[in-house]
Amino acid sequence: MYAILKKEFNSFFSSPIAYLVIGFFLLINGLFLWFFNDDFNILNAGFADISPFFYLTPWVFLFLIPAITMKSFADELNNGTIEILKTKPLSDWKIVMGKFWASLLLTIITILPTLSYVFTVYQLGNPIGNIDFGSTIGSYIGILFLAATYTSVGLFTSTLSKNQIISFILGVFITFFLFYGFDAISTSSGNNSFWIQKIGINEHFKSISRGVIDTRDLVYFVSVTTFFLFITKICLEND
Repeated sequence: MYAILKKEFNSFFSSPIAYLVIGFFLLINGLFLWFFNDDFNILNAGFADISPFFYLTPWVFLFLIPAITMKSFADELNNGTIEILKTKPLSDWKIVMGKFWASLLLTIITILPTLSYVFTVYQLGNPIGNIDFGSTIGSYIGILFLAATYTSVGLFTSTLSKNQIISFILGVFITFFLFYGFDAISTSSGNNSFWIQKIGINEHFKSISRGVIDTRDLVYFVSVTTFFLFITKICLEND
């Protein structure tokens, strides 16, 4: 698995992909959080709060992570190298996990520079340090689990087509539905709307973002991620 992880991770940085992903993520967040005069601008909030970043990030990741993962298997299928990969002394599960961790690691590296936002807000607080570290840490944990779930979905969709663009579009559609679709359905439902919301990612992400790490939310994210990795393995076996 480590060999696949290393190969995939190096391939990101040997091409413009990693630099574009990191640059795009930081540019979008930087503009909305610090420059645009809108509701997301941290400087306009009047108090030390970084929650706009955690509101924006899941939506940015809807496009960013499928862009990272779209070539994972689609490129192998298109070039015919998937058969060569399968001849290696690696199980399909190790191949899937190697690509999963490589993509997730790139996403984590993309997130790391945003810790400077926390330091900035910490310094801007009145008094200095007047920031809710509980919800901030919880939100970062939620972002990591969210990224893992999105990555597993992106890997799955990359096995469905040889065309990277189709894989990207499918990845965006499925992650969007998982994140927001159940909330939209619940608003038009009756008494069972709460349980419909609990199926979606957004409800569990918001729960963790409050700073309370509930094992039910962690189990949810791990379960959804494992499910998509499992069906990715099945699709890989049938390719």
